[in-house]
Amino acid sequence: MTTATLNQTPDVPALRLKEETEVRSPLKMAATRFLQNKLAVSGLLVALFMAFVALGADFLVPFDPKAQSNVENSSPGYLDEVSGRMHVFGTDDLGRDIQSRLMFGARVSLAVPIVVEAVVVLVGVPLGLIAGYFGGLIDDLIMRFTDIMFAFPGLLLVIILVSIFGRSLWTIFIALGVASWPTMTRLVRGQVLQIKEMDYVLGARSIGAGSFGLMLRHIVPNILGPVIVLVTLDFPGDIISEATLSFLGLGVDPSTPTWGTMVSVAYQGINYYAYETIIPAAAIAILTLALSFVGDGMRDAFDPRMSSAK
Repeated sequence: MTTATLNQTPDVPALRLKEETEVRSPLKMAATRFLQNKLAVSGLLVALFMAFVALGADFLVPFDPKAQSNVENSSPGYLDEVSGRMHVFGTDDLGRDIQSRLMFGARVSLAVPIVVEAVVVLVGVPLGLIAGYFGGLIDDLIMRFTDIMFAFPGLLLVIILVSIFGRSLWTIFIALGVASWPTMTRLVRGQVLQIKEMDYVLGARSIGAGSFGLMLRHIVPNILGPVIVLVTLDFPGDIISEATLSFLGLGVDPSTPTWGTMVSVAYQGINYYAYETIIPAAAIAILTLALSFVGDGMRDAFDPRMSSAK
C-alpha cells in the first residue's frame, strides 16, 4: 500500500467515536427512551388529539357553544329537527350543546398547564439559580421567602388571589403559577449546588469566566432535564386545580365553556341527568391521565435509573 493510499484511509476509530458521540447525546438518548415507552407515547397522542380539537373548535363544533335552544337536558344522540344535526352528548339545562362546549372547554384545560408552568419557570428557575450559585446571604433571603410561600396552602393562596384581583383566565393562570413556583426554586437550587462544584465549572471559573457566562453556558443546560420533568409532572395538577376552582364557583364566567364549570353546573342535577356531569368529568380524567403518562415517560427518559428501579 502506497503512502498516498495510507493518507486517504479514513481514521476509523475517530469516525466511530464521532458516531457514538452523536448517537449518545443526552437529548437523543432521552428522546429514544421516551419513544420506547408505549404509555408515554399513547398519552402524548391523546393530548395532541385534544389539542387539535381545541385549536380547530371554531370549525369542528356542530353548534354555537353559547347558543341556547328550547330543547333542555336532551339525552345523548338527540337529533335537532331544525338544523338536522345531532347532539352527540345531548344538551345541558339551558339547551346548549354539550359536545360543542366540551370542545371549546378543551382550550382552557390545555392552556392552563402551559401558562402556569411558564410562570413557574420564569420565576422559579432564576431564583433557584441565583440562590444556588451565589449562596450566602442571597441564598438565605431567597430560600426563607420560598419557605414562607410554602407555608400557605396552594389552593387557599389561589383562592385569595382570585378573590382580590377578580375572576378571569389570566388571574387564575398567574395565581396558580404564583402558588407553584417554590417547588421549582428548590429543585433548581439543589441541582445548581451540585453542578457548580463540577470540574468543568471550576475549570471555566479558573480561566476567568464570569458568573453570568458560567450559569448560562455550563449550569443551565445541565439542569434542563430535571426542569422539564418537573414541568410535565405538574401538568395534571394544574388542570385539576383549575377545574377545582371552577367547581367551587371561583373560575371564569359560567358562560365561558370550561370543563370544571360544566361539572359544577351539571352536578346540581346529577340525580336526573348524570351524563351531563360524567362527560366533562371523564374528559378531565382522560387528559390528566394522558399527561401523567407523559410526565412519567419524561422522568424515565431523563433519569433511566428511575425506570430500572421499578
